[in-house]
Amino acid sequence: MNFYSRRGLAALAGALTSLVATRASTAAAADKNQIVGTWKMVDAVSKDATGKVLPKPYGPKGMGLVTLNADGRMMAVLCDGRSSLPDGTARDYASYCGNYTFDGETLTTRVDASSAARLAIGGDQVRKVRFEGKRLVLVPPPTMLNGVMQHREIFWERISPIPA
Repeated sequence: MNFYSRRGLAALAGALTSLVATRASTAAAADKNQIVGTWKMVDAVSKDATGKVLPKPYGPKGMGLVTLNADGRMMAVLCDGRSSLPDGTARDYASYCGNYTFDGETLTTRVDASSAARLAIGGDQVRKVRFEGKRLVLVPPPTMLNGVMQHREIFWERISPIPA
């Protein structure tokens, strides 16, 4: 192989590397665009390890909003939306915010403010993501709550493509 052939191969390799990086960057931006906006919680389900349905997270009238901006910043707030609760029932509530990444399948937020100890500041909140029609479904890892390993799914509908 002569000097010109090696130089041509090096240039081709550089161009291919640049193309792959550009496509990866474009794909990441497209993935992020899928979730940017303000979403309201429309349903939540919880099951135990055997698939038995458990009481709904955040009660029968759960409320929630999550906002994700294009700069990689998010905030979420969820609560039991009933105006009054049965005696002895604690109101479920959680909120947190932080910088996030999204690769098309996994949403990871580095928490920098939180209402709950289980959402540790400086830790990562990881959610598997899927879409069902126009709904965004966030699936946290199984969590031990009240002595039961809970498998939750939270369903969201976009109320605005623009973050609040």
